[in-house]
Amino acid sequence: MVGGFLTNGTPETLIDFVCESNVKNLTIICNDGGFPEKGVGKLIRNHQVKTLIASHIGTNPLAGDQMNSKEMEIVLTPQGTLIEQIRAAGAGLGGVLTQTGLDTIVEIGKDKIQIDGKWYLVEKPLKADLALVGGAKCDRFGNVSYIQTMRNFNPMIALAADLVVVEPVIKVDILDPEVIITPYPLVDYILEGDLA
Repeated sequence: MVGGFLTNGTPETLIDFVCESNVKNLTIICNDGGFPEKGVGKLIRNHQVKTLIASHIGTNPLAGDQMNSKEMEIVLTPQGTLIEQIRAAGAGLGGVLTQTGLDTIVEIGKDKIQIDGKWYLVEKPLKADLALVGGAKCDRFGNVSYIQTMRNFNPMIALAADLVVVEPVIKVDILDPEVIITPYPLVDYILEGDLA
C-alpha cells in the first residue's frame, strides 16, 4: 500500500527505492495512479506493477495504456469503498457492506446480501505486506502526524499492513501527544536523513 492523495503525502523517496530495486509484479493498493513522473506513477512507468487497486487513474495516461494493453490489471474501486476495505483490514473485520456500486459493473463477481429489505455489496478487507507512509512529522519513536490531505490514506494503510515504513517531511525529537495520528507501535521503520 502507498499513501497519499494525488501525490500529496506520497512517500516519494521510498517509492524511488522501490523503483531502484526493480522488483516486478507488484500489487499496489493506493488512492490513484499518481502521475507519470510522480508517486506510484513512477512504478507504473517502470513496468513494475502487475495489479493496481485504486479509485482512479485519470492523472496518469501510462496506467490507462498498460490497462488497455493488458500489461497491468486495474481494479477501480469507489474511493469511499476502497478506504473502508483498508480500514476493515486494519480493524480485523471480515469486510464492509455498501450500496455503492449496486447494479453497476462494480458488483460483478461480488457477493450481495440483503438486510432489512435492502441489498448491499460485500466488500472484502484489503491488507498488504508493506505500507509506504508519507507523514508530515515523525518523532524518534515513530509517532506520526499528518496535515491536510496527507490524512486521506496514510493513517489507514498504517493499520492494514504487516510492515510499515514512514517517510516524514520533518523529523522531530518528540511529538506532542495531541497531534499524533499514527502511534509508534504501528511503525516498523522510519526513513532517516535530511528530507526537508
